[in-house]
Amino acid sequence: MGHCFSRDKSDGADSDEAVEFVGGNVHRVTSKEDWDQKLSEAKRDGKIVIANFSATWCGPCRMLAPFYCELSEKHSSLMFLLIDVDELTDFSTSWDIKATPTFFFLKDGQQIDKLVGANKPELQKKITGVLDSMGNYRK
Repeated sequence: MGHCFSRDKSDGADSDEAVEFVGGNVHRVTSKEDWDQKLSEAKRDGKIVIANFSATWCGPCRMLAPFYCELSEKHSSLMFLLIDVDELTDFSTSWDIKATPTFFFLKDGQQIDKLVGANKPELQKKITGVLDSMGNYRK
């Protein structure tokens, strides 16, 4: 449900107007150093990280972006990150991203769950499960 795969960047289509990928409490990761810093912050603060590997040209990613921002505002006990697979190609490859969006759930830098695709109910369900495991779920 709702996957995008790598595209040829030479097609000239730039259709990322009007969709806000970063908002609420979503932090855009722009480098490996930025990633390391955010993971250190999360570990220090006892937060679970949700890392959204996405692309501006991906229709399902664009559809899910406002919902992801909304979730970040609702659940301040989690850290929401956004990684653009085209900006951080090598980094994304190191995470074996085959489709966008791909969400990783990380605790102390280690993967505890994963979701591939723009599935709002499943994303919400996984977040609820993570919050339950932390003992601080709030609707």
